[in-house]
Amino acid sequence: MRIGIDIDNCISNFDDVLLEEYIKHDKELRNTGIINDKPYHITVGMFDWSKEENDEFYYNNIQRIAMSLKPLNNAKEVIDKLKADGNEIYIITSRDNGEYINPEEMTRKWLEKYDIYFDKLILTGRHEKGPACKENNIDIMIEDSIKNCEDIENNGVKCYIMNTRFNKQETRFERVKTWDEIYSKISKPYKKDDKERINVILDTDTYNECDDQFALSYMLLSQDRFNIEAITVAPYHHDNDISIEEGQEKSYQEILKICNWLNFDIKNKVFKGSNGYIENGYNEINEAVEKIIEITRKNEKTYIMAIGAITNIALAIKKAPDIIEKIEIVWLGGHSPICDNNKEFNFRQDVQAIKEIFESKVDLTIIPCKGVSSNLKISIYELEHYLKGKSELCNYLCSRFYDDEIHGIQTRRVIWDISVIAYLINKDWFEEKKMDCPEINKDLSYSFNKNDRKIKFVTYLDSDKIYNDLFNKLIKEK
Repeated sequence: MRIGIDIDNCISNFDDVLLEEYIKHDKELRNTGIINDKPYHITVGMFDWSKEENDEFYYNNIQRIAMSLKPLNNAKEVIDKLKADGNEIYIITSRDNGEYINPEEMTRKWLEKYDIYFDKLILTGRHEKGPACKENNIDIMIEDSIKNCEDIENNGVKCYIMNTRFNKQETRFERVKTWDEIYSKISKPYKKDDKERINVILDTDTYNECDDQFALSYMLLSQDRFNIEAITVAPYHHDNDISIEEGQEKSYQEILKICNWLNFDIKNKVFKGSNGYIENGYNEINEAVEKIIEITRKNEKTYIMAIGAITNIALAIKKAPDIIEKIEIVWLGGHSPICDNNKEFNFRQDVQAIKEIFESKVDLTIIPCKGVSSNLKISIYELEHYLKGKSELCNYLCSRFYDDEIHGIQTRRVIWDISVIAYLINKDWFEEKKMDCPEINKDLSYSFNKNDRKIKFVTYLDSDKIYNDLFNKLIKEK
């Protein structure tokens, strides 16, 4: 993980030293003292100085003051621990703002003086940190300015705001007061061996078009969040196209190819699934079904990310209903409940499998296609801007997006399946609603009648945050 850290008031005691200097100079100036103990800042309204007096003192002394700063308590020690945990440390400061003679040299000397570790030092102008964070693929930023936090978050980067005497106003950003608190918040969710990693199975019709390849890559690049138990091959079939068996083999080989690119050990991880649909009387045990049952029985909780026909999972529940209490399914299928039909590929392939899932008591979250995942539409031009030339995998994903060999050349399309992966990475990017489990009508529309069976429908997703996370991970992949 790349952690961005501001210097002034985050690593250094900037405001404390600045206030001491202002109080000292005020006594030399006219000794009226602090006239406003709740100003916007020390330099704005705390003393009865004119703007000219303030500017003259500030700009004539800020270089000296900056070099006299000291690190906050435990700042160095925690930064060293974060580095030891495998994180990259990016110092990002807006000191390139015209206030300093040689801001980079001055800053490097200060960091070296106190032995503050960093992988990269980035200097920006005032309120220019957001684009810098995005460009450098920062995952988390420690910052003391609310305005900077807003800009940084708008560029898709999570911010923690360091509490200071001048940013006490209400804000949506999570506050931190000490470096020990920063470490407890950052280290726990992201360490590779963290207990909060969740057990997952990905059920995918990988060669169906192009979105499964993106979703599989996204999952493999998110192993700080996922303990990947298995990747199972879901059935798919297009009219006048290859058979389900042929599609299954193509999907299987596609999974192996992407796993190889991302150095994922496939031993006892990838399993072929159903070569028919429950809808058409298929009721066989296969590798995928057996593995789903085996994994879910051994784990306290397993999340099944379903991005194809839900046949394998329905068969596993049918064969071993005891697993219902130990799994949660997140499925991309159907359309928004406000739509008048569900004539969508994952849904219409095996309606009986969906009915079996609905009739069970399994925890189920549905991410609809039309009205929700459809907001993940993107163009080849955007993809190539971020990904082309970054790696062999990135180039392949771009070419597959442009021509998936099934639907023809397209310059704009939806990468539907990444929604399921993103949902289990960060639910803050989504909104959802618990509803009565619907009945499926003959025309594939939903009927909602009050009942005791509740499931969740996702109603909104933040496509910018999802794509930013995906692109950052793909770009960092080596």
